[in-house]
Amino acid sequence: MSNPILIEKRGHTALLTMNNPPANTWTEQSLKMLKSTVAELNADRDIYALVITGQGEKFFSAGADLNLFADGDFGVARNMSRYFGEAFEALSNFRGVSIAAINGFAMGGGLEVALACDIRVAEEQAQMALPEAKVGLLPCAGGTQNLLNLTSMAWAKRLILCGERLKADKAYEIGLVEELVPQGGALDRALELAEGVAQQSPSAVAACKELIQLVHQRNNSTTLPTERELFVDLFHTEDQKEGVNAFLEKRKPQWKNQ
Repeated sequence: MSNPILIEKRGHTALLTMNNPPANTWTEQSLKMLKSTVAELNADRDIYALVITGQGEKFFSAGADLNLFADGDFGVARNMSRYFGEAFEALSNFRGVSIAAINGFAMGGGLEVALACDIRVAEEQAQMALPEAKVGLLPCAGGTQNLLNLTSMAWAKRLILCGERLKADKAYEIGLVEELVPQGGALDRALELAEGVAQQSPSAVAACKELIQLVHQRNNSTTLPTERELFVDLFHTEDQKEGVNAFLEKRKPQWKNQ
């Protein structure tokens, strides 16, 4: 497999490109690489900002590869939820400013990685969703918690409980993304914002970010582990296996509510 995350340093900015075609899905390898990469960038005093985007023109990221969950393996579920949590929490705790350049579909774990960033720039054709319940799962990488930091509880419920997919303009309207740009413009705009970060004291920015996130970190210390535990608990249900396999087989699931 080719390198699942491409890393390029441009001045004081690190550019991370998710590189798992065709949909830039997350795997154990890429999640562990994200965690270790953020740790390395935290130790690099010349890096003040991080930009993450997707390879290609269609997908930012489609989230997890559902083939991993097709057989309902409880151990796989527990391990993957931990890998997701550790990777995205590391991203949230990056000492500098993290910016998501959403250049296409951001679905499930693909949207959750953007929610873990400080700022989101989306191209006008992008679409976003947390559709895990459609396949008998739930967002296990901070989605149920980080979404509430950006938008209302009502909109969080619509996205998660109703499986609603948002176009970029509606995502901007409800505060899910901070800026809209024309197709092909997200990366340039994200890099421009990152350059603005470099005009400020990196020590002051890191201190400010720590203070801004303090309340959310206190809340997340108890809620994020619960999110992952409930994700794993779903693997005791028949609906989990039915939902994932129905998706992979391109048919409608037959729910049993058990």
